Amino acid sequence: MRLFNTLALLPVLAFLIARPLCAQVTFGPSGTEGEPFRRQQWRVPSPDPEIAAHALLFRPAGTGPFRLAVIAHASTQNVLRRAQMPQPEYRALTAHLVARGFAVLVPERLGHGATGGSYVEDQGGCDEADYARAGRATAEEISLALDHLRKQEFIRRDAAVVIGHSAGGWGALALANADPSAISAIIAFAPGRGGHANDEPNRICAPHALLATAAEFGKGARFPVTWLVAANDSYFAPRFSQSLADAFRGSGGKVDFRVLPAVGSEGHWMIELEAGVNAASSVLERAMNLQKPVATRKP
Repeated sequence: MRLFNTLALLPVLAFLIARPLCAQVTFGPSGTEGEPFRRQQWRVPSPDPEIAAHALLFRPAGTGPFRLAVIAHASTQNVLRRAQMPQPEYRALTAHLVARGFAVLVPERLGHGATGGSYVEDQGGCDEADYARAGRATAEEISLALDHLRKQEFIRRDAAVVIGHSAGGWGALALANADPSAISAIIAFAPGRGGHANDEPNRICAPHALLATAAEFGKGARFPVTWLVAANDSYFAPRFSQSLADAFRGSGGKVDFRVLPAVGSEGHWMIELEAGVNAASSVLERAMNLQKPVATRKP
């Protein structure tokens, strides 16, 4: 019976991950602006020259140029869950950023949702996971989307911020050696891969490999990383996340590591909740250089 069910699913999976049928790949806006925050569908480059990645763009009022924030979403090794993933929006975080003058791009990576295509950031098996390859593949996808938006007239070419969540945060860490003239800060919410191994809380695939890769990503890091984890994260618990941050720092990376209060029933998803964004608000503003100057009295 299990074999029959698996075989019956194969045509469905093939359809879900198939390449989109299109005569020509085009990039840029693919829909009109709407609510909230001038929400607009975009298509941005992906590592596959035959596939344009789906993305959502949000902007403040006016013509800009605006600072850019790119949000890199979480992922999963489960092919069916990836294929059924709705287009990520991170509404609370987007609202926070737009209110502070940022244009926000949320690109959907290959192998996910409507974008489809091959999953280029596959980490492999649990015992011998290749976290370095997976992280660099995610980083490449983030870079392609960011570089495309930086060419738009309404976007500043400097001071972009990359914000990653879980696997997206892991890819953001791999970008720490990128050109600092384009990116000013990396903010990672519970970065990592291999969490909830076999769907079990507080179990991680090959944690030693994850630690070694964090140290590798820290080598040559050219700007600081703000690393955030909720007290009730069962994918990458605060104690283990601290070890990852220490490994990144120990090889040369600069890290501001923060454990935030418990949020909701599972802190790993705090970035998707208004309460989580509010809890991180002051840290976010400091990382993005938005802190108001402290008033001083004249002698």
